[in-house]
Amino acid sequence: MTAREFNFDGLVGPTHNYAGLSYGNVAATSHAMQISNPREGALQGVQKMRSLAALGLGQGLLPPHERPHIPTLRKLGFTGSDTRILENAWKTAPELVRNVSSASAMWTANAATVSPSSDTRDGRVHFTPANLAAMFHRSIEHEVTGRMLRAIFPEGDVFAHHAAIPSAPQMGDEGAANHNRFCADYGDRGLHLFVYGKHAFGGGAGPKRYPARQTHEASAAIARQHGVKKTIFVQQNPEAIDAGAFHNDVMAVSNRQVFFYHQDAFAAPDALEECLQHAAGDLILSFVRVPREKVSLEDAVKSYLFNSQLLSLPGQQKMTLILPMEVSETPSTRTYVDEMLAYDGPIGDVRYLDVRQSMRNGGGPACLRLRVVLTARQEAAMGARVILDEALADSLEDWIKRHYRDRLGPDDLGDPALMMEQRTALDELTTLLGLGALYDFQRV
Repeated sequence: MTAREFNFDGLVGPTHNYAGLSYGNVAATSHAMQISNPREGALQGVQKMRSLAALGLGQGLLPPHERPHIPTLRKLGFTGSDTRILENAWKTAPELVRNVSSASAMWTANAATVSPSSDTRDGRVHFTPANLAAMFHRSIEHEVTGRMLRAIFPEGDVFAHHAAIPSAPQMGDEGAANHNRFCADYGDRGLHLFVYGKHAFGGGAGPKRYPARQTHEASAAIARQHGVKKTIFVQQNPEAIDAGAFHNDVMAVSNRQVFFYHQDAFAAPDALEECLQHAAGDLILSFVRVPREKVSLEDAVKSYLFNSQLLSLPGQQKMTLILPMEVSETPSTRTYVDEMLAYDGPIGDVRYLDVRQSMRNGGGPACLRLRVVLTARQEAAMGARVILDEALADSLEDWIKRHYRDRLGPDDLGDPALMMEQRTALDELTTLLGLGALYDFQRV
């Protein structure tokens, strides 16, 4: 079956700020309470999408979520008009307002897990929004994420949607950030690698410093929901989590038959490679394992070397790695990348992108995208204008420049004017993208 892989990037939201909410995410906490630039962040995101589309790749986008999320504050006992709720919450519980104002939905690698039709028992593309139960500010995303995905990929004989699995620590699901797929070509049957941080019920070793956000039980539930035919489950190295690799995509990235990962991403890499190759059968996998002597765990987390996009460009035999600028500015990772390119391996080119507004909050190029494999028939069945072309990119940039602030501090989040600004912006965006009444404020 012929198919393309699309990357759906999250558009940075109007309330993009540095509140330092994500415990275990070193970049996010180290930049806490600094001033952000939502306009610059959103424009950097559109430029990233433009760059990849210009390379001939399938590029889509997912819109921001409504923030601050007043329905959550209503559930927590605040009453009155939306403005009064925000003002009262800011006076009495400012940390709560910071949580419901987070623009974290921009990191769409956590939006959902997606299984291509070639890999599922019923031959449909399956979607499950991640419950993101480990962090309160992200746990409120999945309902609107599911609504968004159903608007873009209508339920029927082509696409299948599932509700997020129950939101409890034992069922913590962080979406595609802990999921890899191996295949010969995107439309061929694939082998799915689900990476978890701990067993919720079965005991065993886990991280000691930071939480293990993905459980084995959650990964197994997603695989069952989707009817995935070929799966492997492996535990992330607890030492990597404690070093700040809160998701596996901070330590590993795959594309088709290639797996690029750090030596310490998994506790037993030799055994994992043997298991993967056995499961892959006739598909010969290529492993690019980066030794700790070349790149330390600390430098891997600081630079986000592995939170990159590993891509097959049209007409190119070798793969291309899309890296954040921070990789070129970290001596060990820059040296490793240069040595890797000099070696005749499966990765033949690298490109650096500036996504610093996202990076300061702990999200690199891989965090910003959700991968969706689609056939031509499936692409034609989509229900919204979210595949990027030059006209849409121009419209998005114009929209951003008209609606986004160029300076935002954590203490600005209690401003009712900001709430109204983002609602005006999102109302216009849903019309531009053909998404209908997506947000709660549009549905009252």
